[in-house]
Amino acid sequence: MSHYISSLKAKFLKQPHPHENDVLALFKSLRHIPGGLTVLSKVVSRVAPYFKTVDPVIEHLDTQSCIAHIKKRRSLENHIGTVHVIAICNGLEFVMGVLAEASVPKHLRWLPKGMQVSYLAKADSDIKLTASIAQDWHTGDFEIKVQAHTADGVLVVDGVITLWVTEKNKKGKRTLDDSLT
Repeated sequence: MSHYISSLKAKFLKQPHPHENDVLALFKSLRHIPGGLTVLSKVVSRVAPYFKTVDPVIEHLDTQSCIAHIKKRRSLENHIGTVHVIAICNGLEFVMGVLAEASVPKHLRWLPKGMQVSYLAKADSDIKLTASIAQDWHTGDFEIKVQAHTADGVLVVDGVITLWVTEKNKKGKRTLDDSLT
């Protein structure tokens, strides 16, 4: 994801923000441009094409939280006409990934390890997706809280996505020795 984000940042930003990572710097710059957050959301979806299926749009981003929304549309509905929970989980993984990229320290890297969610209510409208971090980054298991709400604020999915966080090697690339075990 970082290559696409860095390229987009170079095109849009005239002055680099030396203490911010690319995702957060781009968000801060593009949020003031009409359609800018849609562009950022589409770039993220290009990196992980399965996000295109739910077409999420980022609304808010800082180092502690990310908020996006998905529109209720026929292609996301299940047999009872509500937004399918797997589409919602896809959106929750999107906000988690954007938040992780925006806040992970430069010496660390992350991989999703697991997702635990509870389905609490029918998703009968557009969906607001949130991810939040309540701890400092560290190696090992790292939890990001995720939630999905209907347009009128009903909590429909509540959960946690666990990341596996490790130190980068000296060149910042993964090695064959890296594993989840």
